[in-house]
Amino acid sequence: MRIVVGVDRASLRQILALAVPALPVLAAEPLYLLVDTAVVGHLGAVELGALSIGAIVLAQLSTQLTFLSYGTTARAARLHGAGRSAEARAEGVQATWLAVGIGVVLALVGQALAGPVARLLAGPGAVADAAAAWLHIAMLGVPMVLITLAGNGWMRAVQDTRRPLRYVLAGNLASAVLCPTLVHGLHWGLNGSAIANVVGQVIAAVFFLHALKGHLRRPQPRVMWAQLVLGRDFVLRSLALQVCFISATTVAARTSVAAVGAHQVVLQLWTFLALVLDSLAIAAQSLVGAALGAGDDRKARQLSGQFARFGLVFGIALGILFAALAEVLPRVFTMDPQVLHEIPSAWWFFVAMQPMAGVVFAVDGVLFGAGDVAYLRTAMVAAALVGFLPFIWLSLAFDWGLAGIWTGLTLFIALRLVTLLARLRSGRWAVTGAVRTR
Repeated sequence: MRIVVGVDRASLRQILALAVPALPVLAAEPLYLLVDTAVVGHLGAVELGALSIGAIVLAQLSTQLTFLSYGTTARAARLHGAGRSAEARAEGVQATWLAVGIGVVLALVGQALAGPVARLLAGPGAVADAAAAWLHIAMLGVPMVLITLAGNGWMRAVQDTRRPLRYVLAGNLASAVLCPTLVHGLHWGLNGSAIANVVGQVIAAVFFLHALKGHLRRPQPRVMWAQLVLGRDFVLRSLALQVCFISATTVAARTSVAAVGAHQVVLQLWTFLALVLDSLAIAAQSLVGAALGAGDDRKARQLSGQFARFGLVFGIALGILFAALAEVLPRVFTMDPQVLHEIPSAWWFFVAMQPMAGVVFAVDGVLFGAGDVAYLRTAMVAAALVGFLPFIWLSLAFDWGLAGIWTGLTLFIALRLVTLLARLRSGRWAVTGAVRTR
């Protein structure tokens, strides 16, 4: 069934064909970490704490380097839309070279800094020692993680989301099977978890490298430098968001044990829904980038409005769903009466912001596809400094608790909505051509 008519608009089937396979790819790593946590959790508190420290370190690395995925999509989608698919794949090759180079450096640095970083986060003791041992192994997989990010980026750009789904699921399935086998079956303990992680990452990376067979060419410093310049804006944008969420967790922890527990439950649900909404953004990146690459700014503008409406409908549906689950779902995560008492202070902000978040993520995807990353960076940092961070720290000063923290997050989303819609309406993002020149 078509949602809209007209050759310049995308059908619901076309959008879902890109968005649905992207969702499991986005969720694969968080879901694997849940499996890993369940397996390691049976070893004891020290091992579980060590896994938590190690996972935070790896998550920060992959989060800050997502430009290898999103930036590659933004550049390669234009080339694909311009009918230069071979060059789009070549963009993927250069992103892969960049991933290998950065990954090897990080893996080597990780060997030197695993111990100091673990002790910085956990303090001296058994947890830090176990986390350092885990990181020494897990950091060897960083080049593979970055190769997978680059592979996802160029394959999304050429509107191939099914093969990345198979590749990522193959790696994660191998890890999920190996983890309990090595940890408990062979009694390798926590280190078995790290080995299983690396094996899964190698499997996925090998598939992505094989997909580039026949397109390999030597490193091109000029192209890689352009990707790094684009990456700078991604990293600054991501850092602003991470500072906000780390601050929010810090303030919640200083409020009370129940408050930080409630915050963690609602925040994990918010993060999961962000992944769900991001799958729509990935479809927007691919289609809008291709339209602009083909020189069709009219089609790109029509797609932008269509994706904003889809995001709104999607967000409203999620808001209604989680409003209906308000009494049931929190009990899946905890039965602690004090935590359950605190959860509503965040829950209804979480529900209310879903329609706004739906539009924000969709328009993010449009502007990512257009390569308008500098504007996205500035808008994100401004919303964080004006909205989110002040409310977080005022909540600590005036004892506003979770209500103050989540008011800040809601204001952050509202400010981003205003700035993104203003940019969309201006039309200045719709720069045509196989390569964005301004």
